Amino acid sequence: MTHTPDDLGAVLTRIAEALERIAPTRAATVDFTEADAFVWHAEERRLEPVPRVSRVDMGLLKGIDRTRDMLVDNTLRFARGLPANNALLWGARGMGKSSLVKASHAEVNEEIAREGKLPIKLVEIHREDIETLPALMSLTRASQYRFVIFCDDLSFDADDTSYKSLKAVLEGGIEGRPENVIFYATSNRRHILAREMVENERSTAINPGEAVEEKVSLSDRFGLWLGFHKCSQDEYLAMVEGYIAHFQVPIDPETLRREALEWSTTRGARSGRTAWQYVQDVAGRLGVSLSEPPAAPR
Repeated sequence: MTHTPDDLGAVLTRIAEALERIAPTRAATVDFTEADAFVWHAEERRLEPVPRVSRVDMGLLKGIDRTRDMLVDNTLRFARGLPANNALLWGARGMGKSSLVKASHAEVNEEIAREGKLPIKLVEIHREDIETLPALMSLTRASQYRFVIFCDDLSFDADDTSYKSLKAVLEGGIEGRPENVIFYATSNRRHILAREMVENERSTAINPGEAVEEKVSLSDRFGLWLGFHKCSQDEYLAMVEGYIAHFQVPIDPETLRREALEWSTTRGARSGRTAWQYVQDVAGRLGVSLSEPPAAPR
């Protein structure tokens, strides 16, 4: 069968298009002076600046004083070029894990600005994009700035192997983690991996001990573990009162206490998120505008 030049041209065009599709996307350059926070878009290999971060004021985060001080101190040492650890914030939902990361970033930047140092940049990467961490690192490695790479609600389920990419970036790999990068993650699980995922490895692996150890050891790559536990009634009420005072919502203390406790009972939980949801409700009923509200604790 004889092929015409047009046929060959069409074939070559299809081959070129196929090669272009499978070729790795070149990471776009980024101007880090545009903002102090960015979101990583994995498909486009680019960082989108976030002009205004949705964050809670540090003073509104109640019941986590020791945890707050440890994370701020770790972040401040990193910002000053001193040794610091990757951090895993784990535990109860709605207790301010991600809020603390963002508040610490703001507080540390205020501190180092007074010292005449460059601000650190907060970069959020989505859980499903963890496998693209090496591409993100290539963007940050050569920069004069220092970066906190942040992944909210990090966890891995059965048949998910992307955790290996995270392990390599955190500590292993031929290049290792850049000196100007630190990794913070929040998770509801202390060991990040689902229990059934670990148990499945235990029951099916040729060497169960080694298989389980490989998966559980992911959390060991985080030198700093910060636990968040369900708050007490007094801590919950302190959160509510803090929001009420901050936004100057006119409600008498006895009514506030009674309604706030009833609200938490109907929700079946006491947390920073529950406290903020109640404050939104009472402010709406009283016709009070919560201008520039802080993000609900997570």
